[in-house]
Amino acid sequence: RNGSLVLCFAEEDRDGLQMLYDRGIANGVKDLKILEKNQVLELEPHVSDQVVAALFAPTGGIVCPFELTIAMAENACENGVEFKRNAGVRSIEKLEDGYRLVTESGELTAHYVVNAAGVYSDEIHNMVSEKKLHITPRKGEYCLLDKAAGTHVSRTIFTLPGKFGKGVLVTPTIHGNLLIGPTATDIENKEGINTTREGLEQVLKKASESVKNIPVRQVITSFAGLRAHEDGDDFIIGETEEGFIDCAGIESPGLSSAPAIGEMVADILKKKYDLKEKEDFLSTRKGITDVSKFSLEERNAWIRQNPAYGTIVCRCEMVTEGEIIDAIRGPLGARSLDGVKRRTRAGM
Repeated sequence: RNGSLVLCFAEEDRDGLQMLYDRGIANGVKDLKILEKNQVLELEPHVSDQVVAALFAPTGGIVCPFELTIAMAENACENGVEFKRNAGVRSIEKLEDGYRLVTESGELTAHYVVNAAGVYSDEIHNMVSEKKLHITPRKGEYCLLDKAAGTHVSRTIFTLPGKFGKGVLVTPTIHGNLLIGPTATDIENKEGINTTREGLEQVLKKASESVKNIPVRQVITSFAGLRAHEDGDDFIIGETEEGFIDCAGIESPGLSSAPAIGEMVADILKKKYDLKEKEDFLSTRKGITDVSKFSLEERNAWIRQNPAYGTIVCRCEMVTEGEIIDAIRGPLGARSLDGVKRRTRAGM
């Protein structure tokens, strides 16, 4: 819960800041405040001197999107959800009671289908509905800086939103790095996650307009992701056809919204189809043991019982052999080097 600031750089834009404040209050966001320039610079000395005012949300927080997603998936797996990997959907046929899905690895039948296929959610939707959707992949490029730069700002720094979203942000990550980005470029290729020189230059330029003296020499990697932008410019959540529920066009702030969207979709299914909650639902997840959080005494005791935790495999991130074994053998275990990396940070 590091808090966030939405910066305003012109007096004539104060109305936009006030609108965000009013909307936040109406939505029940606690402790919102509009701060003046001197208050902003007192909180965050590296914010640009051009700042006029800012919306401060002390309850704002950050999360690791990989760890959140994996945690949700592992918890689902522990509660009996079966995952079919490498099973891209090729076609969907409506049956009298449900659907038949032809996938890359065989056929499945289902009473209900929830379409949460990101940039491909229009293609899945269009297999079953006459009312067509169209998703445009909106590329966002990011730069990640070394942990030495991680304290350059303490809070997540946004600028006032524009046509293409919240603009380039500057934020610490939960692992102590500094993250800047993303851009917003509409492309055709739904697998187009390459970075570009122009995109990364834009990230650095835009970030420097809101936060000064960013140590750009400490950029350690760059990457890109795709947001699923639907032509109607909004989330599409609901039953499109009998037994077929869409979660389409979930772009920013999709990650923040995901738990609420999950509850909303579960509620739609529960009410319409009289589904019952699982009686012995496991509400917690064990996860991977992170020995770096132990005291020296706790760590030594753990290593005596589990010697693999005494072997460091990744020195930069201090990841042990034991954690890598956990990542592979756990529920829904990793099946690739990238899977290990997302679960443990080995190789980050």
